[in-house]
Amino acid sequence: MGRYIGPKCRLCRQEGLKLFLKGAKCQSEKCPFSKRPYSPGQQGKVRKKLTDYGMQLREKQKVKRMYGVLERQFRLYFKRAERMKGVVGENLLTLLERRLDNVIFRAAFAVSHSAARQLVRHNFIYVNGKRVNIPSYLINSGDEIRFVKEKSKEMIKRTLEITKDREVPSWLKRDEQELTIRVLRLPKREDIKIPIEEQLIVELYSK
Repeated sequence: MGRYIGPKCRLCRQEGLKLFLKGAKCQSEKCPFSKRPYSPGQQGKVRKKLTDYGMQLREKQKVKRMYGVLERQFRLYFKRAERMKGVVGENLLTLLERRLDNVIFRAAFAVSHSAARQLVRHNFIYVNGKRVNIPSYLINSGDEIRFVKEKSKEMIKRTLEITKDREVPSWLKRDEQELTIRVLRLPKREDIKIPIEEQLIVELYSK
């Protein structure tokens, strides 16, 4: 599956929201969004009134970029959310939250989604005792995620120092000594603190 490899700080400026795509840099004074909190380009400072379609598209793009997925994969998540019981928008966000790379990021074992994705791809992760190197792998309630200590211990220690102020969601239990994450339950909509209007995405794909 492909991934975005362009300049990430431009994405935050385009969405008008800090997406924390660059890890520690996003929390430092060097963050471009803090210096220029407006859209990139010559007309970036000009406020544009969005149409309904424009608002729906921007919301979809924002969520895609937050979780690091591209259009085809995002559409597959939406189709799966439609087949599930419950509210489609909430189902979509729950599926995205259950991604293995997102769980590692939420547990503060990685400074960004891309860093979490790299940990998974480089074979540092075991789920329930089995090696998993697929970032989009969906976790379930009761799963245990473990790092290969001898390979990643020092790296994770440095990361935890950077992310020490980040709150771990209540549906996850992190053990810093054993380098494990226990999934206590599946995430719910109220667990997702990010400002997302998922109904706009549902309206966009329902046209």
